[in-house]
Amino acid sequence: MPRPKRHLLATAQETLTPPPSLDENHAIAKVRKAEGKNLYSVELPSSSSSRTEEEEASLLLLVELPSRFRSQIWLKRGGYVVVDTAAFAGRDNKLDGEIVNVVRDEREWRKQAYWPAEFVKKPSYPEDSDEEECHVGQLPPSDDSNDER
Repeated sequence: MPRPKRHLLATAQETLTPPPSLDENHAIAKVRKAEGKNLYSVELPSSSSSRTEEEEASLLLLVELPSRFRSQIWLKRGGYVVVDTAAFAGRDNKLDGEIVNVVRDEREWRKQAYWPAEFVKKPSYPEDSDEEECHVGQLPPSDDSNDER
């Protein structure tokens, strides 16, 4: 029998609003790719822009999506989640943590003080430059200059 709709609505409401603060074991991470069977590869933020391959590997975590989110909230590459890194600390397995919250309203989450500076939203359009002129909405050059033979 499927879960009641009240569970779905409660989960959706929980992920909609950001918490006032994060616990010390929680961190915001960016989803890199789905590994299958409710496992996701996520990337933690780092303060340095130039990283070695070893540092890059230490920032990648394999995390599990708990059953309360399965088949209710979908994750996509480039999305953000809150990861509990101490959830599987006592176990000997390949999992590095558990997803405890999903960032759905990214605009609200970015306003929080704990949002990492590395995850700054980049503009989708490049800024206007003086070198390139925009010709949108202008007529093509006239052929009068070529007819002066």
